[in-house]
Amino acid sequence: MSDLPKLVLSHPVPNAAWLAKLQEDILEPDLPIVDPHHHLWNLPGSRYFLDDLMGDLGSGHNIVATVFLQCFWAYRTSGPEAMKPVGETDFVASVAAEAVARGVKPRVAAGIVGYTDFRQGEVVDAVLEAHIEAGAGRFRGIRQISARHKDFLASMSTPPDFGLLAEPAFRAGFALLEKYGLSYDAWLYHTQIGELVDLARAFPGTPMVLNHVGGPLGVGPYRGRGDAVFAEWHAAIKVLAGCPNVHMKLGGLAMAINGFDFHEAVLPPSSGELAKAWGPYMEALIEAFGADRCMFESNFPVDKAMCSYPVLWNAFKRIASGCSAAEKAALFHDTAAGFYRL
Repeated sequence: MSDLPKLVLSHPVPNAAWLAKLQEDILEPDLPIVDPHHHLWNLPGSRYFLDDLMGDLGSGHNIVATVFLQCFWAYRTSGPEAMKPVGETDFVASVAAEAVARGVKPRVAAGIVGYTDFRQGEVVDAVLEAHIEAGAGRFRGIRQISARHKDFLASMSTPPDFGLLAEPAFRAGFALLEKYGLSYDAWLYHTQIGELVDLARAFPGTPMVLNHVGGPLGVGPYRGRGDAVFAEWHAAIKVLAGCPNVHMKLGGLAMAINGFDFHEAVLPPSSGELAKAWGPYMEALIEAFGADRCMFESNFPVDKAMCSYPVLWNAFKRIASGCSAAEKAALFHDTAAGFYRL
């Protein structure tokens, strides 16, 4: 077992009492927002179901719709192994139906992104069809995470294989996305962006979106090397931007792997502090990809460990303050609505 990394990261869990210590007025409260990245789950110390989500969605910003992203939750406990992840889509579709029955304003889980292992051969066809049926008109795509680094582990699931995106078996299953009109959510670290470039060039007809700003690392050998990491990340991002089928999610930087320690402060960070810390990454992405290929995301409840929902979106609005009205519409609503066919 000597080949296992010495550093195993654990992400902090949300602390409601701590978050409540900082309140802000809502900036641009009428601006329509699609939140294209949140989870629903019941994990140790972190329960996030419909009522919890609605508490955040109703905290002041004009959230009109959301997209659920797979998180290895609510899998089926019986039946074929390949079909077990469809249980997550079953669960989220039922949550979305409950929200409709309650008459809540935001279209909760208007889009659903699920999971399959593309390497499973012929069964992938059946799994995708089962997801689409379970989603009841809401299923939009697949996320099979490839984030992996030799120096640390930061995963809530079995760590993916190194070089996953280049495996022939992965690509054989991946090719089916275009057949079903589905998109791909990628999650990897900045050291792996070149792998996504290669995948995007091989499948130019498949819409892809890279989660969480492309995973700039701030832990392990990257701790304290912020300027060097930014330079490496920025160079890779500019190459990726040359792939017209790739979009970018602006968010997810309040994770342990990014090296930010806001959760250790006496008070939660203000939106100004978040904008100052995260702005350089997001501004560089908007410049490289254009607003029509970028979308702000909450990544809740993961990012809730370091900031509240209203403060998070205030930070995004501060970052976008120099954008035109059309660019703001794209960043907060139109790009996500178009990409996920909402």
